[in-house]
Amino acid sequence: MKKPWTDRFGDFMAGKGFYIVLFLCVAAIGISGYYLFSTLGGNDPAATVGGTAQVTVTPSPSVSPSPKVDAVKPTIPATPKPTPTPTPTPTPSASTAPSATPKPSEVVTSSVYTWPVKGAVLNAFSLEQQVFNPTMGDWRTHEGVDIAADLGIQVKAAAGGTVTAIEQDYFMGTTVTIDHGNGMVSVYSNLAEQPTVEVGDVVTTGDIIGSVGSTAKAESLSASHLHLEMMKDGAYVDPLEYLPDVK
Repeated sequence: MKKPWTDRFGDFMAGKGFYIVLFLCVAAIGISGYYLFSTLGGNDPAATVGGTAQVTVTPSPSVSPSPKVDAVKPTIPATPKPTPTPTPTPTPSASTAPSATPKPSEVVTSSVYTWPVKGAVLNAFSLEQQVFNPTMGDWRTHEGVDIAADLGIQVKAAAGGTVTAIEQDYFMGTTVTIDHGNGMVSVYSNLAEQPTVEVGDVVTTGDIIGSVGSTAKAESLSASHLHLEMMKDGAYVDPLEYLPDVK
């Protein structure tokens, strides 16, 4: 008569079945341990056999310093300048007369002439006919008159006017020129070296302008005298035509 399967299983376990079950249990434990090991440390290459895990510290990414940003200055709008109010030009009143512009100094004119020195005429005016000059030893024209006067005698202005020139002429010596206006000019030569007037002085008829000297080299052999010339509009004229007659 067959034994029930439970009895047969019990007999099996009582014989070789015990070892088979033991082997299966050990195998199950091994498989479970392998699976657990694979799960916990099998995928980690840094795991060690001794069970001590090497911890890898991942460095924190370096943070690049932010570029320096210049502070933005706020833009201040320019304050508009006020438009200047035009100053009205004052209108001159009818009673205000415009100031007169001063005119430049005018040459004093004179039609009255006098002898600059009293004396005889030593050499007359001769513009067209040549006369002999003993000092130069030649024949030449004589553009004025030589009036005899002692050395140092005062010389007067033949007429009123303005002194326009004072010069040291090589041939005629110290010379003073007076402009009488209306194109008339008188020239006084052979004066002493220091006249008593200056350029720009205004003189009247008879004013002292200097004294008779001996500075005219071209007439040094003549007797002491004043050499007088006159010009009208730049041309030489005979002074005796303008000087009063000697009484």
